[in-house]
Amino acid sequence: MKTVLITGASRGIGREIALAFAKDGCNIVINYHNSEKEAFDLAKKIENMGGRALVVQADVSKPDDAKMLVIKAMSVFGKIDVLVNNAGITLYKLLIDSSDEEIQNILATNLNSVIFISREVCKNMMQYDGGKIINISSKWGIVGGSGESVYSASKAGIIGFSKALAKEVGLSGINVNVVAPGVIETDMINNLSQEDKKVLESQITLGKIGKPQDVANVVKFLASDDANYITGQVVEVDGGWGV
Repeated sequence: MKTVLITGASRGIGREIALAFAKDGCNIVINYHNSEKEAFDLAKKIENMGGRALVVQADVSKPDDAKMLVIKAMSVFGKIDVLVNNAGITLYKLLIDSSDEEIQNILATNLNSVIFISREVCKNMMQYDGGKIINISSKWGIVGGSGESVYSASKAGIIGFSKALAKEVGLSGINVNVVAPGVIETDMINNLSQEDKKVLESQITLGKIGKPQDVANVVKFLASDDANYITGQVVEVDGGWGV
């Protein structure tokens, strides 16, 4: 039985990823930072499905918390087969209006966390000669977003890091890939008006905003044996936005 560790798993895309793996009978490690109720509600749902879930509160932007999270997961399940680095926050601000604290916070949460958790998990995966790491970036990490320069930088950093890490750990049987969602129905777009959403839909080839399940399905594929010969790649889940 595979063990899947998902950061930022309590809501949105992370929650759907957890449920997708739980349906296959995987052990799920649910990491959350602030959303305690949502995390335990998710764990209960997984257990009602007949699965096993471990809930761990950790600020994965801090190296000590990242290490603690991995140690707890290993102490319960023995090893980690799949890591999904999903934790992230956004910042809708011009660079000139962004404070030092805001810049440091978004880079720490979105990029540093991926580096810290991956470092600890790779040590575990190397002991077992294999594993899958899937990092959640963003369409903005590829093309950049006006008014989201710092966010775009953090997500672009994930792509560069993932491609380099794939080269480092490939001979250890570890696959590292990136999923870059476009516009997805999550809390991150709650501030958009219905009119704004309709404008976005008109720019998307498939004519609709994506669902968290659309991202979860791709993550699940990249973690499967069908993707054993895929590494260092970026899969855009954006409905053809910008094509």
